[in-house]
Amino acid sequence: MARALQLARRGLYTTDPNPRVGCVLVRDDVIIGEGWHQQAGLGHAEIEAINNTPNPRGATAYVTLEPCSHYGRTPPCCDALISVGVSRVVVAMQDPNPLVAGQGLQRLKIAGIEVVCGVLEEDAQLLNRGFIKRMTAQRPFVRSKLAMSLDGRTAMASGESKWITSPQARADVQRLRAESSAILTGINTVLADDPALTARIEDDVLQPIRVVLDSKLAMPVSAQVGMLPGRCLILTCSDDALKQQALQQAGFEVYRLPEKQSRVDLQHVLSFLAEQQINELLIEAGPTLNGALLAENLVDEWTLYIAPCVLGDQGRGLFTLPGMDSMADKKNLNLTNVNIVGPDLKLTYTSASG
Repeated sequence: MARALQLARRGLYTTDPNPRVGCVLVRDDVIIGEGWHQQAGLGHAEIEAINNTPNPRGATAYVTLEPCSHYGRTPPCCDALISVGVSRVVVAMQDPNPLVAGQGLQRLKIAGIEVVCGVLEEDAQLLNRGFIKRMTAQRPFVRSKLAMSLDGRTAMASGESKWITSPQARADVQRLRAESSAILTGINTVLADDPALTARIEDDVLQPIRVVLDSKLAMPVSAQVGMLPGRCLILTCSDDALKQQALQQAGFEVYRLPEKQSRVDLQHVLSFLAEQQINELLIEAGPTLNGALLAENLVDEWTLYIAPCVLGDQGRGLFTLPGMDSMADKKNLNLTNVNIVGPDLKLTYTSASG
């Protein structure tokens, strides 16, 4: 199963909106075939493994996710395993997709195949936490990336912020981007920095969808996020038809969502993005949006890079959180990981309540 998980990780940057899955076929304690799911529309891991061995009959299949039992872009994998005559199937975790959800395992058992489920389950869940979140909670797994100085500043008072962190930390962020189904930012970040929001790594990567929260449709039609290949979504609560038409003609996808306090409702944003089959959402935004997300407890994981520099007390902070007047109002986080990236410190947090 550990080998199957290794294979599944090869699809870390390419399988969206599908889960990352690996499969190993074993007979007489020898691996006779293996495969992994590369991208949506191509063969699932079980099919790849079957195709990579001349005779899988009597083998044990180790699969990181329950074999599918429904017709999607490809036929059911449980039927393929039954038809080639495997004798045993060992699964890391049950598929959270309601279309499968145990039915694949049941069909294997009915066919007389021995089934074991729950081997290295936590590792498999970690690999596909975005897919699981979308299937069970109808929202993506949300991670926010933040960078600050030793004194907690994200930019100078003027807004200048390039670069607080090291080239090594910025390269690490590119891998976070590549893992993500979509990158979300606010219009203020677009107007200030004109970011590309692309994943720049050497590996094959399915570029993340770019998403901008733009309540009043202030997006310039010439913004870089709309000029690059791939989808760029603008989520707004404005009903300005002329602005919407101009942006759509420039290649943006514009969607009007419900508003909350004159801004796009963040709960509806996450629900909408799940409908767009986004599994993992990376937030790259300023203090206003991050403060709003923190206030509503909508971020599953905070990734914070701390650079060994000081920007001074006039610099900008991480979060805009009005109405915090006493210690009783503080937001608590749980530290889950600490890494050194070049000269910078990388800290990973989850919310104290999640």
